[in-house]
Amino acid sequence: MSLLFSSPQNQVSAGFHYFIKGWSLLAQKKFLPFVIIPLIINVLLIIGLSWLFLSSVNHWFELLLPSWLDWLSFILIPLIFVLLLVGFYFAFTTLANFIAAPFNALLSEKVELQLTNQPLGDTSLFGMLKDIPRMLKREWQKMMYGVPRLVALFFLGFVPVLGQTAVPVLAFIFGAWMIAIQYCDYPFDNHKISFPRMRNALSQNKWMNYTFGTLVSLFTMIPFVNFVVMPVAVCGATAMWVEEYRQFFLDNATGEFERANYTFRTSTGKDITTRSENYEVK
Repeated sequence: MSLLFSSPQNQVSAGFHYFIKGWSLLAQKKFLPFVIIPLIINVLLIIGLSWLFLSSVNHWFELLLPSWLDWLSFILIPLIFVLLLVGFYFAFTTLANFIAAPFNALLSEKVELQLTNQPLGDTSLFGMLKDIPRMLKREWQKMMYGVPRLVALFFLGFVPVLGQTAVPVLAFIFGAWMIAIQYCDYPFDNHKISFPRMRNALSQNKWMNYTFGTLVSLFTMIPFVNFVVMPVAVCGATAMWVEEYRQFFLDNATGEFERANYTFRTSTGKDITTRSENYEVK
């Protein structure tokens, strides 16, 4: 049942629900092989990026904490550390997901098949290989969406006071949003739904997606647990797609709906008619 127009509390609860469901889905033996390749990728990347992070962290602290703000160091140092950690985390997840995209898309297909008992189409190895260029293009789109905004936040970090107070908070929020986009995009892309329409759909349930992205972000920062968070997030995001978005997009797979009305049933059972440009389907 769609949570569109539901209260923030219900959406936050749903974000927890789908994150927990991701763990329960991945615990099934048939999905365990999908852990191995992302695990190898994550181990190699986190070793390399951790070395880079630890070797340069003092340099970044010197840049972001000018001497005239030393009297605020007890407040600013934790905030700057959060900003650097979010940047490190974003770089790690971007690289890891770019490499693992084909495997994550296949995992998403398998999870959706179990939850709906309806295959998406050609699920053979050849079919997956044929779709790799499209998957990598999609990863590029996500990177081009996220990098300019992260760069803007990075340069805002040099603004006195604002850079050491508000920017770390904004960076964490933006990181959570990017994580929701990253993992929810796999089932959307499997159904050939464009990147802008996917982003628009996620924004309708923003509290749910911010919560889901935040939980994935936090668990990615936990040693050893972070090695399996990627497939967990794919499983949880696919469950979210099936329960929150799939029926709408399948019902409106063709035609122009930019000016039509569409009736949603909220989690309280109340029907609300809205303009369908919010869920633009072309």
